[in-house]
Amino acid sequence: MSTRSSIVFLTRRVLAPAARINDVILSGNKKNSSFLKPSRFFSSAPESISRVGAATSFPNEYPGMNYEFNWSLNADGVTPTKKSAFRMTKPLDVRIAGLDPFKSSSSISSNGPLKVDAESAKASMPEAGSDALTFENFDEVTQRTKDLLSMSDHLYCPEGYVPGTRISVRVITNSKPLAPQLLAYLERAPKKDPSSQSITAYVLVDPTDQDFSAYAIEEIEQDGQAKSVAAVVVLGKAPSLETVVAGLEMSAIGLKEDEAARADTEEAAQEE
Repeated sequence: MSTRSSIVFLTRRVLAPAARINDVILSGNKKNSSFLKPSRFFSSAPESISRVGAATSFPNEYPGMNYEFNWSLNADGVTPTKKSAFRMTKPLDVRIAGLDPFKSSSSISSNGPLKVDAESAKASMPEAGSDALTFENFDEVTQRTKDLLSMSDHLYCPEGYVPGTRISVRVITNSKPLAPQLLAYLERAPKKDPSSQSITAYVLVDPTDQDFSAYAIEEIEQDGQAKSVAAVVVLGKAPSLETVVAGLEMSAIGLKEDEAARADTEEAAQEE
């Protein structure tokens, strides 16, 4: 493990287990769930009820409006208030969202995803907690970005792996051009029930806002085990694909360094 990785690992922020959850929404329902309880109960239920199968879907769902996926977005701090959020794990999902899948025979390897050269963009992608960017400033911009994404007319959410890894990614964006490109860049992952990913990228197109790009890596507790997760924030008039990819790739490097640091710590503890 490099000297830099050990220093960064020690200075990254440690969050409570529920820190990534939208506490206002999720815990609020737990505390104020009385409205879900019926005020009247029948002494016996009709026999026909036992013959009815369990419901497998919510009413009023349609493309862009999926309750389970929306709750997953809530856990990432974004609430699709316009009821139009599209999860994208394959090209067909792009078409369902009303967009065209990205195609470029000159840029896509026949054996892999879209190749993106993001090396130059990494120079302007600071990590929160470094001398270039405090966690406080990062959190302030992140919260504003989440709020503006929540109010967007449509949200597009490509999911997959960082190429060459098994590090899961979810991008939440209001950018119609970027969403198909990002799905083409990510390696396809098996589709599972919606859940928060190891890296969450918030990408906002806002003509009125100043350009900003950064990432943060934080340690949380999951099932009693320490785990690092990352957030990438990119906003501005026209965020570039290279900038977003730079944040994803630098986050993946940081997550690997944290995993290696924890493994070294556990090994050293066992030898004592």
